[in-house]
Amino acid sequence: MTKARSIAAITMLAMFAAVPLLITPAGAQQLTDRAKHIGGKFMCMCGCSQVLTECNHVGCSTSASMLKELNQSLASGNSEDAITQMFVQEFGTKVYAEPPKSGFSLIAWALPSVYLFVGAGVVILVILRWRKHVPQQIAPAGGGPGISTELLERARAQVSRETQD
Repeated sequence: MTKARSIAAITMLAMFAAVPLLITPAGAQQLTDRAKHIGGKFMCMCGCSQVLTECNHVGCSTSASMLKELNQSLASGNSEDAITQMFVQEFGTKVYAEPPKSGFSLIAWALPSVYLFVGAGVVILVILRWRKHVPQQIAPAGGGPGISTELLERARAQVSRETQD
């Protein structure tokens, strides 16, 4: 009888342990496609450096409150621009997941391309300079000024002495 009780107790403990996994947290309500799209443009302000809709901290109250604000704004009929302005006023420009494509932030979009072209130009310039300063190739031994036959024979003899095993 004690074996049956211990199995029942273990089963009950397993069921109680699984209940929190089955209950949906308050902040993790179902988001519409539009809410996911708009929420993907913002960062979670809890300090995790993740996009708002993808913040995976257990019990992150910041993402839950931000998603709640987002859903309430969408339910009240606010436009995407109005929601964006609301989040920027509340959290500052650091709430953006990517910088806006206007004004001074346009530099952040343009600089990678500029760096690519400048880097390619520097590489091409270095290669062209190296090609200008390449020393002349040594003429073959039999056709023109080069190594004398005496030096060549001495080098061959030394190589044969050093490579004999």
